[in-house]
Amino acid sequence: MNSMFERVGGEQFFVDLVDTFYLGVAGDPLLRPLYAEDLEEPAHHLALFLMQYWGGPATYNEQRGHPRLRMRHMPFVIGPAERDAWLRHMDDAVARTAEAARLAAADVDELRAYFTMAAGQLVNAP
Repeated sequence: MNSMFERVGGEQFFVDLVDTFYLGVAGDPLLRPLYAEDLEEPAHHLALFLMQYWGGPATYNEQRGHPRLRMRHMPFVIGPAERDAWLRHMDDAVARTAEAARLAAADVDELRAYFTMAAGQLVNAP
């Protein structure tokens, strides 16, 4: 079976997904303060991470080392409200990007399940 990276058409899908996600984050009063003023670098890192996670090149590890998601996010207060806002923007980005790429429903479900699990693991505050 092909990797998700291959099934979605490669790098461009993840770049589009992350760009769409960060459009939502940029206007979110709860999430925006958690990010650097310039969203370009975090967007680049997220796209590289997702490409690697879903079977693409290991560029993220080559540039940044092991993802260590919990450790990298510990400096930020992430409670249920932040998790839910993050998921809302990511779910919207998945829906829009998946529709444009004409992804299979099973692939959309797999992406959403991963993001729900990952966001839940980053919660570090009540």
